Amino acid sequence: MSKENTNTPAASNSSSTWAYAPAPEDTKHIRLQKQYGLFINGAFVKPNSKKYFATSSPSTEEKIAEVAEANEKDVDAAVKAARNAYNKTWKKMPAKERAKYIFRIARLMQERARELAVIESIDGGKPIRESRDIDVPLAANHFFYYAGWADKLQYAFPGKNPQPLGVAAQIIPWNFPLLMAAWKIAPALAAGNTVVLKPAETSPLTALKLAEIIQDSGLPPGVVNIITGFGKTGAAMVQHPDVNKIAFTGSTDVGKIIQKTIAGSNKKITLELGGKAANIVFEDVPIDQAVEGIVNGIFFNQGHVCCAGSRLFVQEGIADELIRKLKDRMNTLIVGNPLDKNTDIGAINSKEQLDKISSYIKIGVNEGAEIFQSACVLPKKGYFCKPTLFLHTSQSHRIVQEEIFGPVLAVQTFRTIEEVIEKANNIPYGLSAGVWTDKGSKIFNMTSKLRAGVVWANTYNKFDPSSPFGGYKESGFGREGGLHGLMPYLQ
Repeated sequence: MSKENTNTPAASNSSSTWAYAPAPEDTKHIRLQKQYGLFINGAFVKPNSKKYFATSSPSTEEKIAEVAEANEKDVDAAVKAARNAYNKTWKKMPAKERAKYIFRIARLMQERARELAVIESIDGGKPIRESRDIDVPLAANHFFYYAGWADKLQYAFPGKNPQPLGVAAQIIPWNFPLLMAAWKIAPALAAGNTVVLKPAETSPLTALKLAEIIQDSGLPPGVVNIITGFGKTGAAMVQHPDVNKIAFTGSTDVGKIIQKTIAGSNKKITLELGGKAANIVFEDVPIDQAVEGIVNGIFFNQGHVCCAGSRLFVQEGIADELIRKLKDRMNTLIVGNPLDKNTDIGAINSKEQLDKISSYIKIGVNEGAEIFQSACVLPKKGYFCKPTLFLHTSQSHRIVQEEIFGPVLAVQTFRTIEEVIEKANNIPYGLSAGVWTDKGSKIFNMTSKLRAGVVWANTYNKFDPSSPFGGYKESGFGREGGLHGLMPYLQ
């Protein structure tokens, strides 16, 4: 286990009114193996490739563990295990019995929530407050929610005879490793399918801890298989002839490749891809509340959610005051050790991602936008980025049009509803949006015209297992969460 840095970012935040004492989360209770195999057919096995790769902490750049790299033969073994479990066990099992296993997984996740949260922050770089209070509880809640639907599919879809698809291949990103696994595994199991899941190579540890939980739950071998690897592993999963369903969360470019790969096959697919969300603030809104919502929408999560509110539209009447307050709030944000409970913004997940963010910040400056960054001092070690604001941007700026996936916010002003709707929709993506106004009628008018899968009103980044999530246009198709999240796993 690598030792996390203990420097307090608050102490180095020159603009902070108060210097907080360090409040690091203890790591003594977590259990991590030095080397992880592939979880296939209910057991951890050595990879056929005989290859392993390191996963490291983005806040310290130190190695945490070695993880197996699955090749095509490993993928084939996982799919065969899933098919065998589907045909011989899971499909034949009464739905109420399947529900018990899903419920048991949820309870075990709750019991080990503290360990999961710490590992998520060490391996992924996100602040412990987010892992502890949002990601892990929400992941467990998805298993609870879908456990309740497992024996009620006839009521969920009246007049139909819903049947499982078979084997689901699921590929998840690095920004919400445990939550994305829950979003995909829970509805698939509730619908009666078996699963082969691949986490991102830069944040695989909570998925592998979930494999341990699944093992301890007594789930029949092969019902859930979790394998690790790089892009070739995911490609082998997509191309495997015995896979019935593909669920992918990641970049739009990879999503398009997957679509082309399965064209002409009978495989079903759902894609949750990139985003460049518009966060729209009208002049009748309580400004302080809106500022907190803006910060929550882009900075607290380091901009590492596809639905991050990375485009801010402010009505001209309040623009100066809101921007002033937003700058003041940015200067109070604490950037540093993800395990410190004072930290607002943790580490960027990898050097490659930090380099991408840094390149876009340079692009924004070169395009003539006015830049503002918080006054915090970044830790000397690890991958960190200051919260960044770009003012005086236009629709033609690349930092407005392209997904950055980092704590970078581009600001534009508007005068009329028609103007802001046209600007907000003038983008290839359509995953999410936010509307801030004191008028309910204005909210309903906006939500009917914004081309986004999810629109938050006077809040941002709120999720619930019973509420569907997904996008339009190049943000993908299909929904995860809620009753809608069951449909892609049924015929």
